[in-house]
Amino acid sequence: MMTDESMINTFWGLMIPFAGTSAGSACVFLMKDALRQGVQRALTGFAAGVMVAASIWSLLLPAMEQSSDMGRLSFLPACIGFWLGIGFLLLLDTITPHLHMNAEHAEGPESRLGRTTKMVLAVTLHNIPEGMAVGTVYAAMLAGQARISAGAALALSLGIAIQNFPEGAIISMPLRTEGKSRFSAFMGGVLSGAVEPAAAVITIWAFRAVGLALPYCLSFAAGAMLYVVVEELIPEMSHGQHSNTGVLMFAVGFTLMMALDVALGSCSTHRCCQKTSLTGKTDGLPRRKA
Repeated sequence: MMTDESMINTFWGLMIPFAGTSAGSACVFLMKDALRQGVQRALTGFAAGVMVAASIWSLLLPAMEQSSDMGRLSFLPACIGFWLGIGFLLLLDTITPHLHMNAEHAEGPESRLGRTTKMVLAVTLHNIPEGMAVGTVYAAMLAGQARISAGAALALSLGIAIQNFPEGAIISMPLRTEGKSRFSAFMGGVLSGAVEPAAAVITIWAFRAVGLALPYCLSFAAGAMLYVVVEELIPEMSHGQHSNTGVLMFAVGFTLMMALDVALGSCSTHRCCQKTSLTGKTDGLPRRKA
């Protein structure tokens, strides 16, 4: 049942990632020069690490836990939703003209859109699955799913917001170097992040109106996020020399998101953290005899 408190928590949970993007975009007012390539690789690697960890700890594992009554086939809804998410982002990637950072040629259909517009669209595509992920988790919390706590939802929002901060800078600073004014570059970064709360609200509405099954929604968002990581972020963090910077920052982002999810989320969310049940057995492991 929805309460005023849960609605307020949901509102702020959806806005936290958007605030991260906006704050990062504001770096255009503080920095005079464009981000160095090494810094861009580090920030992109960090964002990739956060997204991979969020996909695993906050989405795929809970999806399989929600299907635990299927026994050995509990992986099936997660696999189906995962591939649907991959297909969804592949479709958007194919039909939307966009230009990735450090790329010379745009992807998608031919378009008369400007270079800067295509750069914003590339980040917008990136942000859609993040908004879907946050929306799915908060939809589950509002529906009273015991295994999705307010802490777990907040952990995902904070993790996405942290990785959105460098993303905001990554989009606003290149827009500035392309000749845009500081305010226009800032607004470009902000608008690219505005799709996240919009996607989250649509996801919550679909979950409640259509009655979509939670395991499929969680894994759908995970598939969409991992598509972005492999198709966009990993190539960008490996671009040029000394790509080990991106790898190390990937590990930092992954570790941070994993720590946030376990520290703030409910311990019952993950099988590895569940307490001993009333039957005297732990999940999957027999008790040691005295």
